[in-house]
Amino acid sequence: MTTSTSPRLLTPPAARRPAPALLVVAHGSRDPRHAATVTALLGRIRAERPGQLVHGCYLDFTLPSPGQALARLRAAGVREVVAVPLLLTDAHHAKKDIPEVLAAQAAVPGAPLVRQAPVLGPDRLLVDALTRRLGEVGIAPGDAAGIGVVLAAAGSSDPEAIATVAATAREWRRAAGWRAVRPAFASASPPTTADAVRALRAQGVRRVAVAPYVLAPGRLPDRILRGAAEAGADVVAPVIGDCPELAALVLRRWEAGTEAPPVRAPRRAAAGG
Repeated sequence: MTTSTSPRLLTPPAARRPAPALLVVAHGSRDPRHAATVTALLGRIRAERPGQLVHGCYLDFTLPSPGQALARLRAAGVREVVAVPLLLTDAHHAKKDIPEVLAAQAAVPGAPLVRQAPVLGPDRLLVDALTRRLGEVGIAPGDAAGIGVVLAAAGSSDPEAIATVAATAREWRRAAGWRAVRPAFASASPPTTADAVRALRAQGVRRVAVAPYVLAPGRLPDRILRGAAEAGADVVAPVIGDCPELAALVLRRWEAGTEAPPVRAPRRAAAGG
């Protein structure tokens, strides 16, 4: 006895939606080295993820602005965007400036749906990038036990941002085995780079390295360099800048941002107050 079976009906797979565009939102600077560094990083990200739409914009000083970048994406027919803040800590720019500018753009007719990704730090990839930069100035991992490091950030008045830098310093010391890692700040919060270098000397550290915890050259990174020279640091690493770890981290945040809630336009106040 044979049994007949009905042919299986194959449902065609749903067409995949294109991946959201990646919009890197950098701080911006009057110093042209800042934009040059961001441009190089964008190129690296595109090379890491061929076919992915990657754009950049700046909160201040440099063009395009977020509004201009989103207008270009809208004109190109892009329907979804993930905005990745090129920021190391979750401070004022990430908590207020970027959400406000994205919300204002959400009110534009036909605007793409935009989601805001988390900031870059803290993350082990940043620690790896810092280690890479120190290696470029001759600080080998095998020397770590005899070296004190100043992790010199731009600075912030936000306690959460300061705590993030301190946590990164602790993680880096644990992961790399440095004799000590002290956070320092170029503005808004003590200690200065020079003070942190001197504190390590007073602690008995004979070789001190300064690692700028900043993403691109500019006014505050130059202040870090001056503080290191003033206090007699032995070596100063380059800024984090364009490197494989940072490109990978931006893509990681972009992927996380695809699950974030959409940015909504601000509600209008009711007529008559």
